[in-house]
Amino acid sequence: MIVVVMGVSGSGKTTLGRGIAARLQWPFQEGDDLHPAANVAKMSRGEPLTDDDRWPWLRALATWMDARLASGESGVLTCSALHRSYRDYLRDGRPQVQFCHVTVDAAVLAARLERRSGHYMPPTLLPSQLAALEPLRPDEPGVTVSGDGPADAVLDEALRRLGLSEDSR
Repeated sequence: MIVVVMGVSGSGKTTLGRGIAARLQWPFQEGDDLHPAANVAKMSRGEPLTDDDRWPWLRALATWMDARLASGESGVLTCSALHRSYRDYLRDGRPQVQFCHVTVDAAVLAARLERRSGHYMPPTLLPSQLAALEPLRPDEPGVTVSGDGPADAVLDEALRRLGLSEDSR
């Protein structure tokens, strides 16, 4: 299984993704680390990415997933996956993909981004991400969890909703 932890910037994707991977002892990939340098530069300047900007990144994410699946491994990947079309691409030919959409109140997101340091995505891009977000639909494989609570509680809820436990190793 590949769990794609999705949501807007500041939702807690990385914290949750690392938690799932650690709990299940699965490989973890921070999706932001696979962005081409041009995307990172653009976001650092406060410019939202376009679909054309995102496709090379999505291909890199798919390559990571395919490598895990080809080797018989499960894994956890973080990716904003804002549009349904991106999620459809990521799961095309990969029935093992499950999404975990982390939702957080917009005011909480803004406060988190204002406090965050060391990340190239400025808080000014949050409105464009919220506007672009197409929430996970009932016909898509996965679950939606609130990222508003303590990290351990969010992790426990995500694992429960995904039907995963330490026995899933």
